[in-house]
Amino acid sequence: MPSKGLGLVPRLRYLAGRARRIDVGSVLERATEASQEHGKWRPAIVADMLWQAGFKNVGFQDYIDYDFAILTKAERATYMTHPVSNQLSQKYDHPDFRHIFQDKVAFDRVFSEHLHREWMVVEAGNAAAVRAFAERHGTIVTKEPVGQAGTGVHRYHAAEVEDWDGFHRELLARGELLIEEVIVQHDDLAAVCPGTVNTTRVTAFFDGEQTHVLAIAQKFGRGAVSDQMTYGGFYTMLDDSGRAMGKGYDSHGHIHEFHPESGVRIPDFRLPLMDEVVAFVDRVARVVPQVQYVGWDIVVTPTGPVLVEGNWAAGVYENKPSATGIRTGHKPRYREAIGF
Repeated sequence: MPSKGLGLVPRLRYLAGRARRIDVGSVLERATEASQEHGKWRPAIVADMLWQAGFKNVGFQDYIDYDFAILTKAERATYMTHPVSNQLSQKYDHPDFRHIFQDKVAFDRVFSEHLHREWMVVEAGNAAAVRAFAERHGTIVTKEPVGQAGTGVHRYHAAEVEDWDGFHRELLARGELLIEEVIVQHDDLAAVCPGTVNTTRVTAFFDGEQTHVLAIAQKFGRGAVSDQMTYGGFYTMLDDSGRAMGKGYDSHGHIHEFHPESGVRIPDFRLPLMDEVVAFVDRVARVVPQVQYVGWDIVVTPTGPVLVEGNWAAGVYENKPSATGIRTGHKPRYREAIGF
């Protein structure tokens, strides 16, 4: 197992990259947002944001999303941030194996037994097979092999396709090379948003012997093919029992006590089959043990959890004080499991 600690050189390299890419206008825009929301003086927030970014490993969006403007020094120290998460990914996710998680076709091949759904690859000359697959399932999801934040994911209904050869050519031309059967989610998830498959993000660390669950976020869609924020989705953090820790929120300043379409109260949500979820994450974490720090996207179905994808650059899902009333984050759990 790699040595503990994140190291000075990677951190300096990351900070140098951030300094080169800094968008002053974006910083000012975020500072204005925080100033208006929390009643703080904007110049003080700008200075604080720059200090936190330069010396405390806090991303500008982290500062806004997790309400750092109203937190104490001790409270801020409990929050996981994207710069720290990035350093963990670089240290604990072996570069020779990251491609499995970056390419959705490669991922489905390696993790096929954990998907619990049918899938196929679009290739030259297999238009008939694509048609047979789509007509067998009625509705299909296509994915571009490389994409982030839900981009490159599409949904089609077989009944609406008139020219299957043309449809096949268009899939190839657009690079939608992976086709999957639509996941049927558990009724408790469908009650919140039936039009989107609502995924659970379980961030975990495999130390070579044990899988440590670090944070659990429940994402909810708005009826689109994906529950990502780019499609209007939002999330809430779950505790170890699977119960929501508060209202839902996103990175665009929206807070949802109730789902905008279904009216379901988000703080009342509890993820079903939580024990099975934890056991499932332990199983999938052992498939590619060289990639230790992963954000697993799963869906709870009526028969148990199924795997959607794994993200070697796990990202961060954290508690938002203004939405939950809770002013601490998950960093102590990360430290206990990983030892940095």
